Amino acid sequence: MARRPAGPTSRDGGRRGRTSSAIGKIAPDAATSPKAPAPRPAPPPAPPDPNLVLLGEFGRAHGLTGEVRLKSYTGDPQAIAGYGALLTSDGRTLALADVRPAPGSSPDMLIARVKGVSGRSAAEALNRVALFVPRDRLAAPEDDDEVYAADLIGAAAVDEAGTLVGTIVAVPNYGGGDLLELRPPNGGATALLPFTKAFVPVLDVAQRRVTVAAPEDLFAAPGEKPADDPG
Repeated sequence: MARRPAGPTSRDGGRRGRTSSAIGKIAPDAATSPKAPAPRPAPPPAPPDPNLVLLGEFGRAHGLTGEVRLKSYTGDPQAIAGYGALLTSDGRTLALADVRPAPGSSPDMLIARVKGVSGRSAAEALNRVALFVPRDRLAAPEDDDEVYAADLIGAAAVDEAGTLVGTIVAVPNYGGGDLLELRPPNGGATALLPFTKAFVPVLDVAQRRVTVAAPEDLFAAPGEKPADDPG
């Protein structure tokens, strides 16, 4: 099971741990589909300082009283409120007064109230503001299979021969385990790969590189549905 942090303890800071078996028992040579051509949110912002770790990012305002949507990158999404003062890329310090799950099916989306923020206009000003924590406030990964999500984003994904397969642009989790979202070298639509040992046998965080066992059709466009497909 992929491990995600529960809070500012020995497991925190958006760590990802590879599982030893593929999600849903998918074989490494199985075809995986590229992402559907629906609009996708922008990838998480890069930290302004390599010593900062991304914990969350505000979205649009919620209601009229100063609440705001917040995408959390911590293992237990609501644990982001337990880190105390958080830093922004422009040098501000913000603290979360409270958080609760946002309506919908995304477990990492929250409704947050920020200390000192009241009214819809103030909440709207937080849209797209990212929240970081200094790396030295986080525990080090406990084993070689754990890595901070922030250290994966922007890393190169190569095959066993060292040929570039793509660049990691996000580490989403839709409830079935962590995934690597890869963008092909020449640009274009991204594709998802399970973050498991079967698909990601080697992690080299120091070199900002991972070795992947990706299917040949990873970035292939979805084929047409058969005529008798009821969907």
